[in-house]
Amino acid sequence: MIITRVLAVAPVSDIERAVAWYERLLGRPADLRPMPGLADWHLTSTGWIQVFQDPEHAGSTLLNLNVDDLDQALADLAARGLTAGTVQPGAQTVRFAALHDPDGNRITLIENPVE
Repeated sequence: MIITRVLAVAPVSDIERAVAWYERLLGRPADLRPMPGLADWHLTSTGWIQVFQDPEHAGSTLLNLNVDDLDQALADLAARGLTAGTVQPGAQTVRFAALHDPDGNRITLIENPVE
C-alpha cells in the first residue's frame, strides 16, 4: 500500500463557526471548500486538516501539529484571540500546549516531537 496524503478530519457541529475558528488557528482561509459542510487546509503537500460537519461525532478528535517554535506559535495565536493551555514538558526536549475548537476537538501544538 502506498500512502500519498494524510487527511486529519475534525468533525464539527456548525461548519461556518468551525471554519471561522480554524481560520484564526491557522492564520488563513481554507484552501478548498470542495462541498457543503467541508473545508480543507493544506498544511504541507501531503498533510491536510479537514473540518467536516458531523454533529454526531463533533468534539471527538485529537489533532497534533508539529511547530518549529512553540512560544512563537502561542504568541501568534494569542494575537488572533486564541489561547492555549499551559506549556507542558514531554520527554527530553519535547514541549506542547493544547487548545480546543468550539466543539471540543483538541489541537495540540508540539515542539520537537522527534529527536
